[in-house]
Amino acid sequence: MYRPRVIPCLLLQNKGLVKSVQFRNHRYLGDPINAVKLFNDLRADELIFLDIRATAENRTIDPELVRQIGDETNMPFTVGGGIRSLKAIEALIKAGAERVCLNSYALENPAFVQQASDEFGASTIVVCLDVKKNLFRKELVYSHAGTKSTSRSPLEWAKQMADLGVGELVIQSIEHDGMMGGYHLELVRKIAEAVPVPVVALGGCGTFDDVQKVVSEGGASAASAGSLFVFHGPRRAVLINFPTQTDLRKLYLTS
Repeated sequence: MYRPRVIPCLLLQNKGLVKSVQFRNHRYLGDPINAVKLFNDLRADELIFLDIRATAENRTIDPELVRQIGDETNMPFTVGGGIRSLKAIEALIKAGAERVCLNSYALENPAFVQQASDEFGASTIVVCLDVKKNLFRKELVYSHAGTKSTSRSPLEWAKQMADLGVGELVIQSIEHDGMMGGYHLELVRKIAEAVPVPVVALGGCGTFDDVQKVVSEGGASAASAGSLFVFHGPRRAVLINFPTQTDLRKLYLTS
């Protein structure tokens, strides 16, 4: 028996915590360190922090902020944003991150994924796939916080990343992001069935039932979400929350 992980995903912009809808309309939520303290109390499994402006601003997620997160958190956490070198990965790991998440630079230089995996171990390297349909309704991987289309198929890109030694894949649907209507089950299932590495579903989660469904029907190894864990009620009042241990027990599966 094992329980799939449930992971709050927190977006950073100007060192503040924000939440988007379809990668647009970013709403400021507050101080990320305060959120970490609350997730500590709520016993979250892990956290993911993504600096959504780092690539566009030609910089890496701030190692000092990562150090502050590491000093405060009681759980493993992954960080991403603008990572383009082994030196940057080393600095972030030394600051306290357990894993780093690559995206745009992996698309630009796939060999870097292999280099990073060889240097730091596969379990340290995560790649996030931001996916949406282009004008011809074909699903493609996007880079630069969803602003640049690539010609890459999500399935083929996921397979290539697995072949290059990535330890985990985050599959994020841009069109589902912030909509709270459920994950893109078909996309998650297709990739989870095709790759030998854990798949984390992200984008669209609105209820704990969505978490259960993406695990049981989508084959995800973990479910990540933003809105579900930072909003409450139909007016989306800001309230950091996490499932109870009783709810989490409903996720146990036979291995």
